[in-house]
Amino acid sequence: MRFMVMIKASADTEADVEPQEGLLLEMGKYNEELVKAGILVDGAGLMSSAKGARVQIADGKPIVTDGPFAEIKEVIAGFWIWNCSSLQEAIDWVAKCPIAHGQDRFEIRQMHELEDFATEGEGYEQHKKVEAELAAQKSGA
Repeated sequence: MRFMVMIKASADTEADVEPQEGLLLEMGKYNEELVKAGILVDGAGLMSSAKGARVQIADGKPIVTDGPFAEIKEVIAGFWIWNCSSLQEAIDWVAKCPIAHGQDRFEIRQMHELEDFATEGEGYEQHKKVEAELAAQKSGA
């Protein structure tokens, strides 16, 4: 099962405070553990919301709200994509995460797989086509 693990922002991440070397090393070692365990698929830290935007589509047109965003508790500072056998396994890995800049809040969400939806019809076939194109891009074909 794939899970997206989101790290919630803090005042420091929203102020673009860089992690100290020791913490950067600790987080690198944690990510290495995830790789060795075969769990880590992808992940990244995100820049502050001041460098982003929120977009709402109304009547087919984008309504853009530039950052920064006032509600830090609603801002994501980083993410991982993990392959775990269960939600509990993902929780167990989050519990081992080094805490940086007061970022002690995480959200874990299981990701849909294409097979979770109807496996026939044009919509399914279109998604299978996109999946194949993406795999070809990744393999350099």
